[in-house]
Amino acid sequence: MDLLIHDFELPLVHPFGIARGVTHVSKTMIVELRQDGRSGYGEAMECDYYGYTIADMRARLEQARGRIEAAVLGDPVQFWEQMCLSLCDVPFVQCALDCAAHDLWGKLEGQPVWRLWGLSLDACPLTDYSIGIDEIDVMVAKLLEFDGWPLFKIKLGTPRDLEIVRELRRHTDAVFRVDANCGWTAEQTIRYSEPLRDLGVEFIEQPLPPDDWEGMRRVYRESVLPVVADESCRISSDVDACLGYFHGVNVKLCKCGGLTPARRMLARAGELGLKKMVGCLIESTVGISAIAPLLPSLDYVDMDGALLLARDTASGVTIDRGRVVFPEENGLGIRLNR
Repeated sequence: MDLLIHDFELPLVHPFGIARGVTHVSKTMIVELRQDGRSGYGEAMECDYYGYTIADMRARLEQARGRIEAAVLGDPVQFWEQMCLSLCDVPFVQCALDCAAHDLWGKLEGQPVWRLWGLSLDACPLTDYSIGIDEIDVMVAKLLEFDGWPLFKIKLGTPRDLEIVRELRRHTDAVFRVDANCGWTAEQTIRYSEPLRDLGVEFIEQPLPPDDWEGMRRVYRESVLPVVADESCRISSDVDACLGYFHGVNVKLCKCGGLTPARRMLARAGELGLKKMVGCLIESTVGISAIAPLLPSLDYVDMDGALLLARDTASGVTIDRGRVVFPEENGLGIRLNR
């Protein structure tokens, strides 16, 4: 294979705020793997919270270039295992490689990945659209830009959280999900859960910091709304750890290392009776398209990252009022914008 690396700085339509800060521009690295006249693509975002920069991720890829380019792609799972030898400590990089390998695999086989996995697209969950933290009138305006959308994820973690949800509720009958991104206490979460339920909230995502397991045990017992792990569920072993603390897990490809470990995590969550969700960062259509073949196995999905961007890197899946539309292309359906 040949390895190519493309860097992009993608401005957002609006500044996107969460409890930890505000994003104006999304910096991303697109990995391209070429073999036999076909190209597969994967993505790794720069992320301050997890300590990954484009420069560092590019350097790790360059260190592994010889091993990568010596490989001949057959089974992408075997390729993931091979790359673990040098990249297991940088899951964002391994995710980009794994997704590129799956995209290339499908293109070489002449089939979309979901079909190669033996899945059907008859029953796929709708994706939400995320409303970042801002002044309340600005959050309302963002919601109205997507008027008619069936699901909204509302980012919270402010002194006015209930006021925000009450005001947004005045403008839509859509289902709400709320994500505090570790910004609440156990007491807040339990206290907020009943009014949030009455306001049509479906579940609460990651209310407490990931190390507050005792607080989550209490929330799990006393909250009237289900709670879903995000920052508390990064790698495969975290799925079992979430049992008895969360009702579901949100698996992010970049955090766990790609589609290969994500499928294992989702399968384990199903065995444990946990709800299965996949989420995203503010990723381009490359990263969002990688989520799509997992849809038939999910209860919930959050794959709106590319909708937050003013400029994109590629074509692939598109989203029509929450419904994911699969492209005609094979693999993950990705074509990079040249």
